[in-house]
Amino acid sequence: MKQETKYRIIEAGARIIHRKGYHHTGIQEILSAAGVPKGSFYFYFKNKEDFGLQVIEHYDDSYAAMLEPVLGNNDLAPLEKIGHILDFFVGFFDGLDCECGCPVGNLSQEMGDLNPAFSSRLTESVEKTAGIYRDLLVQARDNGDLPDHISTREMGEFIVSSWHGALVKMKINRSTAPLLLHKKIIMAMLKG
Repeated sequence: MKQETKYRIIEAGARIIHRKGYHHTGIQEILSAAGVPKGSFYFYFKNKEDFGLQVIEHYDDSYAAMLEPVLGNNDLAPLEKIGHILDFFVGFFDGLDCECGCPVGNLSQEMGDLNPAFSSRLTESVEKTAGIYRDLLVQARDNGDLPDHISTREMGEFIVSSWHGALVKMKINRSTAPLLLHKKIIMAMLKG
């Protein structure tokens, strides 16, 4: 019961923070959305910072769950998996009417240079995502599907960094066109 309540608070807060940002989200607003009494927050979290750090972990877990069907599909070659991941998120953000952007990216812009604990945790999160792409690129290299001149480490970093830039432009333009362009350029680069 305790874990279920804590999860409800984190899930409700994560949704609000994704839309409004960390600083514009109040504890009472989170508790109301979760349907939890006012005094419950400090039973589960030391403070709002502790809550925010656990929300990042929630985002990481959600991201991993969204990728599992693609990453676990052994019928897809590694480069196809990268294409499918990018396609999945184009559809995901299209379904959100090109609002919100990446929750980790948003928090990185809002909190990354203001709070050392957030900076450290967000760095881990982004590195984890880059690692997923890096692993797929290593597999593609092992299969002979990746040109030798491409650094798997640098390309994994670049995919994530350029994706976050495309998300910012998506939000400004309210269009998935920047995400589609990102995918087109990345896939062309990977095929050499």
